[in-house]
Amino acid sequence: MGLEAAFSYWERTAFVDHTDVIIIGSGIVGLSAALHLKRKQPGLKITVLERGFLPSGASTKNAGFACFGTLSEQIAYSKRSSESEVLHLVDYKWRGLQRLRENLGDSNIGYHQYGGYELFMDNEAEAAEESLDKLTYFNNLLKQVIGGADIYAVADAKIAEFGFGKISRMIYNPYEGQIHTGKMMRTLLQRTYDAGILVLNNCSVEAINQEGGYIHLHTSQGNFKTAGVILATNAFAAQLYPGLDVIPGRGQVLVSKPIPGLKLKGTYHFNEGYYYFRNIDGRVLFGGGRNIDFKQEETWDFGHTEKVKAELTTYLNEIILPGQYPQIDYWWSGIMGFGQEIHPIVKEVQPNVFCAVRCNGMGVAMGSLVGEEVADLALRR
Repeated sequence: MGLEAAFSYWERTAFVDHTDVIIIGSGIVGLSAALHLKRKQPGLKITVLERGFLPSGASTKNAGFACFGTLSEQIAYSKRSSESEVLHLVDYKWRGLQRLRENLGDSNIGYHQYGGYELFMDNEAEAAEESLDKLTYFNNLLKQVIGGADIYAVADAKIAEFGFGKISRMIYNPYEGQIHTGKMMRTLLQRTYDAGILVLNNCSVEAINQEGGYIHLHTSQGNFKTAGVILATNAFAAQLYPGLDVIPGRGQVLVSKPIPGLKLKGTYHFNEGYYYFRNIDGRVLFGGGRNIDFKQEETWDFGHTEKVKAELTTYLNEIILPGQYPQIDYWWSGIMGFGQEIHPIVKEVQPNVFCAVRCNGMGVAMGSLVGEEVADLALRR
């Protein structure tokens, strides 16, 4: 589709032509990059293209956890990375969370630091003991970046208080919190509009070509021409650049109907973080189950599987709220980006085309810094 067929003269001169930078993806990373570019160079003309009606992927479809990793997750990372890499990743996520709060304000993102808990089931005695054995080591290690002591502490006494079933051990982290990701994205979008950055929705980028000293983007709505591109589509990046080590991972989520007298307050994880739940408006939000069938959940398709839905429902009724059988009000899914390495990919993929992808399920924690990092990289080039 040529420009002549797609856009009027008014549309071309006001919306399409003379764009310095086009950012693909209007999630946390993409909008953070756009705002950082504007702060550094206010004269830049920036357009953000988004394939969905709302940000696709996980930015508005995640669980709203402001977390930097359970003790079990740190142990798992340490088995595939060096101590310095584990420390760097926690530092990155911790600083990213603080940057998100500084940039947008706690009230604008619904931030509450209720703390986080890791649960171990009755049949996970070995995993629990391994975590308890490493507790002091990781407290000393992470203190270097978090700043406080007792980042992880035994909290078995609270198991009965919360009313959990089939749980034998529990570890508490007072430094973790939760946010309302819908409020976060509305605030990010408003800041983007206020900065004079154009966001165009329902515009899917199908190809990127270099020609005549410009970058040409072929989209579902017509063709765009620009001097620079930032790809911030996380899990969907490999659709445009198959060589990138980004594997999609679908997370399926439910939210119960309001539960009178709900005792939960905080964020909760079990099974190395593959399952996660929290309180929200007197309800329980519960998601995960990707580990039941990794291959099936390596998909760009939103939706649900009966296998995961059944597992989440069983855990809800037997572990989280045993015997209460709450009604489920919402189901949804989000697509995250994973890879062999635990760090995000921020690099130039072709001349003046930069990517900031693969947040490994920690986009809330990483997204602000990843966006700023790719913006700085683009400006240096």
